[in-house]
Amino acid sequence: MTPPCFLAVGESAEYTRTITQDDILAFSRISGDDDPVHVDPGFAARTAFGRCIAHGAHVMGLLSTTASMMSRRSVQRGATGTPVSAGYERIRFTRAVFAGDTLTARYVIEEVDAARARTRAALQVVNQDGETCLVGTHILAWVPPMAG
Repeated sequence: MTPPCFLAVGESAEYTRTITQDDILAFSRISGDDDPVHVDPGFAARTAFGRCIAHGAHVMGLLSTTASMMSRRSVQRGATGTPVSAGYERIRFTRAVFAGDTLTARYVIEEVDAARARTRAALQVVNQDGETCLVGTHILAWVPPMAG
């Protein structure tokens, strides 16, 4: 039986982006999170980080692109349901991200549950030095079309 998602274990997607100070400030405005560790260079200089850091949710947001890449791939292959995020699990921020860091978000399918029309993927974001900044898991679900 072909899984309804048309994806297989081991398939992957990557997205790379350099984070700028303008990105950090824009994310602060969009999210409403204006904690000084993100937006106040004077305050941030006195922290363990020594400078402003990107929001964890901003870093995690790069993975939305990789999930969408997988969603589009499944639809192009004939999936009839609508792929949607069913949730993120066990997200861990393992290294601070700064303006100027180039991040690569990686998404790898680890499990396909055909009966439930879901996949589970390993997530990782690494910086330009290959240092891991985030790890976690994502569940992608295919919602069946409406009858009618």
